[in-house]
Parts: sequence; structure tokens; C-alpha cells
Amino acid sequence: MTTVVSRPGSPRPVTPQSILAAKLEEFARRLDAAGRVDPALKSELRELRELAGGLDPYLSRCTTPESADLTRLAQRTEAQDWNRYAGDRTAGYLEQEMLSGHVEGQTLKMLVHATRATRVLEIGMFTGYSALAMAEALPSDGQLIACEIGAEVAAFAEGCFAGSASGHKIVVKVGPAQRTLDELAAAGQRFDLVFIDADKAGYLGYLTTVLDTGLLEPHGLVCVDNTLMQGQPWLPREPTANGAAIADFNQAVAADPRVEQVIIPLRDGLTLIRPSQPG
Repeated sequence: MTTVVSRPGSPRPVTPQSILAAKLEEFARRLDAAGRVDPALKSELRELRELAGGLDPYLSRCTTPESADLTRLAQRTEAQDWNRYAGDRTAGYLEQEMLSGHVEGQTLKMLVHATRATRVLEIGMFTGYSALAMAEALPSDGQLIACEIGAEVAAFAEGCFAGSASGHKIVVKVGPAQRTLDELAAAGQRFDLVFIDADKAGYLGYLTTVLDTGLLEPHGLVCVDNTLMQGQPWLPREPTANGAAIADFNQAVAADPRVEQVIIPLRDGLTLIRPSQPG
């Protein structure tokens, strides 16, 4: 069966915050269409709707603006009809909502600056927003290696990098991420920061490889995206395969004595992981 994704320029809510805001908006419309409703109840619901719906726009307004290069990349991604990729089993399921976006991109840039990273590894690139955001924070001689399984989407990203000021710092490796990680480890490559945003079922294997093969510098930081997965890890209903994979990943990380971690409720969840210091 072909998966139909959102229309170009019309993203759907995919984070706990945006899903909550959309549900409150729909509930408010239904309440307005109902008969006699207590005005105080309608007022309270309106306040809740504004509280939930206003957070993401406020965060964006108060965050350092994205570069012109990132704006162009985001616009190209949003304008693309990702339905045309639905039959590409290599690339998997693609949609515009996979873009990291302004606030998360700026967060990743801040983490590159804070860790003084010169080498970054990204596992799962999509159209390259997060890769380019982090590359902008790297020094002139820094390098980011991005793993992407889909050849077409990798080419799309490279086309965006080609016209940017920092795209030359990015090297794209097309193919299964695990194979690329094994090759990088065998070559003795090491990274100050690793960003994981690929197939959710592969998360634990990627993290294990990064920690066990020396890919991560002792002072390094691992960032993992989508670790709140639309609220599925804690909701009582049956999760999707991705939701179950993320719940298992979160539990495994929490139980691993080799690392320290924190989940930041940014967009769909961003977990920061560092090796535990002996003490």
C-alpha cells in the first residue's frame, strides 16, 4: 500500500506539543458548534488552546533567526512533493515533517559551539537542514560526515549544500548507516558530536556502535532525535512500531551505566547522552 504524506507546504502535527494544540483547536471548534455551553468553560478552553498553540511560535520568535541558506533549504523541502518518493523502499518513508527546523537547528548549532566540536557525525540526514545548521557552527577546517540511505534525497540535500556558505564542510555517505559506521570505525575516525535521526528501530544499534568502537571522543556528546515520538512512549494506547522502538531505546539508555542522559522536550524530543565519567 502506498503511503500518502502531507501536501507540499501543509505540514501535519507530529510532535506532542503540536498534536495537543491541534486537538484542543478541534475540540474548541466542536464546542463552539454545540448548543448552550457554559461561557466560563469556553473561556478556559480558549486559554488552554492559546497556551498550547502559542508555545512553538513563541520559541521561534525568541530564537536566533536561521541563516538565509537554511531558510532556502527549508523552503525547498516544504515545496517538494514527497509522495513521489513513497515507492522508494531504499529511502523509506519521507515527509516534510522530518525536517529538524529552526529551533532544533539552532539548538544543534549551540551544542556544536558549546562542545567546541570540529568533527560531527550525523546518522540520518534527510534534506540536510540539521547537517547544514551544525556545519555553520563548525570552524573553517571542521567536517561533518552525514549518513543517508536514500540516494535521491541525498542528492536533493547536496544540491542545497552546493549553493550554501558552509556546505563544503559536509561529506555525505550514501548507504546503510550501520555499514558506514563500521567503515568509519575501522578507519579510526573519531567525532566530538554525533546526531542520530534515522530509522528508529536502528537507534540502539547505532548508539552501541558509536560507544563501543571508539567513534565518540571521550569528551563527546550524542544527540538523539524523536525520543518523545508523538507521546507514544507514555500514552496508554498501543504504539506504532516506531513508538515501541523509541520506548525500548529510552529504557535501554536509562538502564545503561556507561552513560548519563537527559531528554529535552524540544519538538519531538531530543536526548543528550554522554559517557559517564569514572569516579
